[in-house]
Amino acid sequence: MPLPPWALVALVLLAAAAVAIGVVLGTKSVLRARLRRWARGAVLEFRARIDRYKLVARERIREELLADAVVHAAMREHAALHQMAESQVRIRVNQYIDEIVPFFSVLSYYRLGYNLSRLLINLLYKATVDTKSRASLDRVPRGDVVVYLMNHRSNADYVVVAYVLARMVSISYAVGEWARVWPLEYAFKSFGSYFIRRQFREPLYHTVLERYVQLITRNGVTQGIFPEGGLTRDGALRPVKLGLLDYIVRTIEDPAFDRDIWLVPIGINYDRVLEDRSLIKERIVGARRPGRGSQLATVAAYLWWNTVRLLTGRIKKYGRVAIAFGEPISVRAWLKDQPPGVLALPKAERLPHVQRLAEHALERIGQVVPVTPVPLASAALLSFGTSVVPRDKLLERLDELRDRLDERGARMVRAELPVAEVWERAWLMFRMRRLVVEDGGNLVILPNERPLLEYYANSLRQLLPDAVTVAWSPAGEGDPTLPRLATRAELDIMTREHRVLPRDRPPG
Repeated sequence: MPLPPWALVALVLLAAAAVAIGVVLGTKSVLRARLRRWARGAVLEFRARIDRYKLVARERIREELLADAVVHAAMREHAALHQMAESQVRIRVNQYIDEIVPFFSVLSYYRLGYNLSRLLINLLYKATVDTKSRASLDRVPRGDVVVYLMNHRSNADYVVVAYVLARMVSISYAVGEWARVWPLEYAFKSFGSYFIRRQFREPLYHTVLERYVQLITRNGVTQGIFPEGGLTRDGALRPVKLGLLDYIVRTIEDPAFDRDIWLVPIGINYDRVLEDRSLIKERIVGARRPGRGSQLATVAAYLWWNTVRLLTGRIKKYGRVAIAFGEPISVRAWLKDQPPGVLALPKAERLPHVQRLAEHALERIGQVVPVTPVPLASAALLSFGTSVVPRDKLLERLDELRDRLDERGARMVRAELPVAEVWERAWLMFRMRRLVVEDGGNLVILPNERPLLEYYANSLRQLLPDAVTVAWSPAGEGDPTLPRLATRAELDIMTREHRVLPRDRPPG
């Protein structure tokens, strides 16, 4: 009996569907195998150390955190305090885990991230790495845990350090909420970075974050954190924040953790920070703080203008970006000089000890911040305390400051160059950005640009404390209306007047 037409059509469609499914499954299998080969090729090419725990599935990490006794205790306390059902609290903890935990991809880190960072850095800067300081890293035992501590001058810091260290190790950064927008969130998580909420006070959230940080530390994940807790607004080093560092060093309290933790200081400096004008707007005395819309408009205009310059071949490099490594700090060696059981003390008694460790690390960071031409020339110009500086006097001051920096063992970029050439390199940036003009044999600081010069000079304040006139007042020239950056005392007042802490809010 012949099949009816509709049955023949159904059989044909089923056969076509089976073939399509086979093709899709075969294609997925081939693609998966090809991606694995590409990943293995990237690892072999870079010869970098990849922490194995980064490759662990997120679900396994979720299970470990949900089974953690400390997290369980925090969940019970939260449920009792807020009169919530255990299931509701568990949902919130799962949301926190989804928000915090990354999904590391070898291809994303070494193919996408590395190549993109190389393109951007080489397009915008001339990169310099202090190779002498790298030798200090060789003294860190390979089996120990390494945490890189960096000063935070620009959002480009993530890119610069990851690019420089790509052939040594992959770094998991602690990233703030600013990057929790598509596609940045996906990109950072695929690079192995974990997200944190700054100034979010809920104890349950901080317990989940703390146990995650300690979990990856126990498993040897190399991390990168900014102990200042955020970008500097005036160019100088900020006071330390203790949260993440406290979490990390307390991992040593775990009896099963028998390794050491090494804190490696990294100093970063630029001849031009991409977002410098936006940063200092918040610190200029008497200036109105820009709104969110104004900031977005400024960023959009900057990106548009530089895209046009790139497409027309008119984009110019922004001078130097330089990084240097300091002497690593052994946490176990530090503990030997502390009272017994210091890390097990209550928070109020423990934090002063951790504070001293953090300040010691920040001091080492400050000592290795590289000296590039623009910050050095800015410090020299401002050290005269006037708006008009004779060029020959400036060159003498530059030479004097370089000698003093050399005596302090500062990491100077291209220290072999004559002082006149150092000035010429800085002058290119000053002239391009219209910060300083020439008038015969004199150099004139344009009044509205003085805060920007202070911003760059402040990066060397810890190296030249008596030369960088941070608190210089324009009243010395008889014109108190000239713009300037706030002193630390004025800044504290401004911060208290404008501080608005985010409310404790559920995830989502």
